[in-house]
Amino acid sequence: MDKRKDHYYKKAKQEGYRSRAAYKLLEIQKRFKIFRKGARVVDLGCAPGGWLQLIAAEVGPKGRMVGVDLQKTRALASENVELIQGDITAPEVRSRIRQALGGEAHVVTSDLSPNLTGIHFQDHMRSCELARTGLAVARELLRPDGIFLTKVFQGEELDAVIRELKDEFGEVRRVVPSASRKASSEIYLLAKGFRGAVKGSSSG
Repeated sequence: MDKRKDHYYKKAKQEGYRSRAAYKLLEIQKRFKIFRKGARVVDLGCAPGGWLQLIAAEVGPKGRMVGVDLQKTRALASENVELIQGDITAPEVRSRIRQALGGEAHVVTSDLSPNLTGIHFQDHMRSCELARTGLAVARELLRPDGIFLTKVFQGEELDAVIRELKDEFGEVRRVVPSASRKASSEIYLLAKGFRGAVKGSSSG
């Protein structure tokens, strides 16, 4: 077993996080401060809820979080978290997200991952497709100057995804959290300073 996998898995169990993935987001938060008190956040691919646990602690009781996943996610104790089970490409699901959020999002996070085939090129291309799907959601939901964080597997299409993010955001960083498994090709793209889509006036 990967020693880091073993370490973070045990640590998650000890500290009450639902998944070891929480430590990836915790490291990103410590470095870049993407969540602030009172923020509205959408978490795509939220099951089993490890990221939502961390986000809830960071945004506090005045914040608002909406978690979305195809799988059912066990309810969290935080009253300001709403869970939606559904496909984020469906217009009715996006409408439910907007309604639940109660305003434009400050941050959209996406830990969406494809069902792995073990064939790197296929897994990479599918991860890029999911990153673009997350970006489409972020375009609809983010407030101007908002933040988008997405997972993607490294490969030949990565630079194209980054260029698309740079078209929409003022700054794009590649981040490899220490909690990522050593054998994994995953990285996170952190896009800050959303330039804003053509929509109604920003709220709050």
